[in-house]
Amino acid sequence: MGFLSFVILVVIAYLLWRISDQLPDVLFRLSEIQRDVADIRKSQSPAVVADESGTD
Repeated sequence: MGFLSFVILVVIAYLLWRISDQLPDVLFRLSEIQRDVADIRKSQSPAVVADESGTD
């Protein structure tokens, strides 16, 4: 039972190491996606405001 616990602990440590190794890249990609979404919303925003003000 002790050996099995050791193997499970090593596997968990390895997975945590792999996740932490990839974390900076994932955060960078998320920030790029957020910036792209903000640019899309900004470019669509004046058209929506102009349409809404014209219907009054």
